[in-house]
Parts: sequence; C-alpha cells; structure tokens
Amino acid sequence: MYAIKVELKLNNVEKTIMNQHLGFSRFCYNYALSIYSQLDHKQYKGSSSKKIDLIKKIFTNVTKKAPVFAWTLAMSSRVYQNAFRALKTAFSRHWKGLGGLPKFKKKKNPGSFTVDSSNGVILQKGGHQIKLPTLGIFRTTESIPKCASQTYTVSKRGARYYVSFAINAELIPPIQHEVVQPVGIDVNLSDGKYCVISDGTMVAFPKPLKAAITKLEKLQYHNRNKQLGNRKEKISPSNNARKYYKKLAIFHKKVADARNDFLQKLTTDLARKYRHIKLETLNIKGMMANGKLAMNIADASFYKFKTLLLNKADSHGGCVESVNQWYPSSKLCSNCGNKKLDLKLSERVYHCEQCNLIIDRDLNSAINLKLASVEHIINRTGSARINACGHDTADGHGKAVMQGSRK
Repeated sequence: MYAIKVELKLNNVEKTIMNQHLGFSRFCYNYALSIYSQLDHKQYKGSSSKKIDLIKKIFTNVTKKAPVFAWTLAMSSRVYQNAFRALKTAFSRHWKGLGGLPKFKKKKNPGSFTVDSSNGVILQKGGHQIKLPTLGIFRTTESIPKCASQTYTVSKRGARYYVSFAINAELIPPIQHEVVQPVGIDVNLSDGKYCVISDGTMVAFPKPLKAAITKLEKLQYHNRNKQLGNRKEKISPSNNARKYYKKLAIFHKKVADARNDFLQKLTTDLARKYRHIKLETLNIKGMMANGKLAMNIADASFYKFKTLLLNKADSHGGCVESVNQWYPSSKLCSNCGNKKLDLKLSERVYHCEQCNLIIDRDLNSAINLKLASVEHIINRTGSARINACGHDTADGHGKAVMQGSRK
C-alpha cells in the first residue's frame, strides 16, 4: 500500500461543510465514550467492541431520531460509522498495551474524520480534483495521479485542510545505491549537529522550535489579558481570544512543518544514498527526564526520524539495523578498540591514550556503530539481502560488516 496526502483548496462554503463534519465526528466519538464510561461493566459483560456496537445501534435508532438531534440527519452517515469504529480501535490498542484509555476529544483540537464508500473503491480521474464519498468533489492544491481508493481521511491543521488515502501500489526500489558498504549514524544535539555519519558527513539541525520560541513568547505575552476561557468554570473565550487561538494554531503548524520538512528530506537522502545503515538505540524517555535537554530532544524528534528512515529504507531496497543501547559506541576507540571508562559528556574530542588517536567524539561513535558485531544488533528492518552473519550479499560474494568482536 502507498499513502497520498494532499491539501484541499476550499471556499468558505466547503470549509463550513468540513467543519460541520469535524464537529459531527467529535460529537459521535464523545457520545459513545460517554455512554461507555457510564456502563456498569459487571452487569453488562462482553468485549468493548460489542458494547460500542450496541451504543451505535442506540445512536442510530433512538438518538438520531430525536428532535434535538435532527441536525445529525444532514451529516454524512459514513462519518459517524467511522467515528464509532475509531473508538473501537482505540480500546483495542489500549487492551493490547499500545496506548492509554481513550479520552474525550476537544473542540480546540479539530482532529479529523473518515469517510468511505460502501459500494467499493472510487476511481479518481487525477488532476486537481478529488471525489470524496458522500461529500462530493473538491479541489486540491496539488495534482493527484489516476488511482482508486475506498477510504479517505480529512484532517485540519491550523487553517488548512488535508485529505489522505491509500492506494494499492508499491514504490519501485532503485537498482543500486551510491554507497553499498555499511555506515553508522550517531544522532546527537551537540555543536548544532543533528547526526554524524561514519563517512565523515555531518548534518546540521535547524532547530525550528528554538528559533521560534521567542516569537511564541511574544505572541502569548501580548494576549495575556484576553478572556481565554475555562471549561471547568464554564467561562467562554472572547471573540479576540478565539482569533488568538487561530493565530497560535497557525504558528505551531509552521514550526511543525519546518521540523517535518527537515526530517522528510534528510531520511529520503539517507535511504537513497546508503544501502546498509546502523543506528544506535536511544532511551528517549530517560533523556526526556533531563529538564535541561527535554525541550531540545522533543524538538529533534528522534523517534520520528528513526520511523521514517526504517520505512524509506525498506521502500528503497535498503536495510536499517538497530544497535543495542548498551553498546559503548562513545567510549570505544574506533582504531584500536580500547575502552575509555572516564569519558565525560563535556568532552567533544575523543583522545585514545593507547594508540594516541584524536578524533571528533561523534564521528568516533558513528564509526563504532558501523563496526558493531551481530551480537549487538537487536533489530533489522528492510529488504536488502543481509545474511545471518551480518554480510551484505548485494554484489554476490558479500563483504564483512566488521573485522572482529569488540566488547
């Protein structure tokens, strides 16, 4: 499957339609969650999916027919069907230990809604138009190819609207990469760097959040005296406060877009150039516990970087291996293998007392990740032909990943 996400080009009437269905989806989700939370689960036994299906029947046969909820009849029926389905998925993820209990959706977070076709896939003619089931035809800012899909998700970020859908297609991986030999990538936030590659390449980090934090503080300061509203005390925000919230959402979207643009371009370049990549495994939760580094680590989005790289390496015919987080890549000498026990975080240059090697600390760590043996690999993802011994068999005779085991 291959996903496409494009921005919708809407007029004021179409924006109103989208906002109404965003609110309708949020209302149905909260309606089902409210009834579910009030049930006596000792008396009404069964799985959460069965209970939500019963709640959906009540909504269809009773709630929608009530005069006070007559407005729901003008909304797309596929929206509330998928809203109930989303709640079932949320509970399923919770019982599997993949997430917390579902929470009520808030109006200030527009979120998304999903529509699908009950009559099978819909053929898209391509160009700058897209047909959404039960909603109609809308314009897009970018051209889409001729394709067919059944399910479409409309989302709102800031003041813009997007539609995403999946088509039954696969990316054709390249015939060959520029670099076939294994490389190690050390991610860090020191000296303005984002990551260092074992071949000596250093990638600078634009730090979108840190660059925008001053503007954000000014925006919040100038709006500090507005009546911002309080749901618990049932105080509604003023009209100027609503305008401020829209400006704030647009501002945060620009920062998020800058970060996402950097990560997307970086991971695409790495997946295209390198066939075999070795990444260190970071304890992000533990790093976030450091109050001095938490904001910068959150801004770096290391987890998203790794997720994007894993997906793109697979689609480009490459391989990504995760090295155990306890592997001492920073303390080992990449030349002789000597382990330096008293290495401080403030030391940015690695000096080996045994072989007298002087090298950048992050570059030394990246080289050690490249040389990591199979016993330190905890996970491998991708379509590159790497055998069980850690050898790349792309050229038919294979090349060793490392020359020996280091501990």
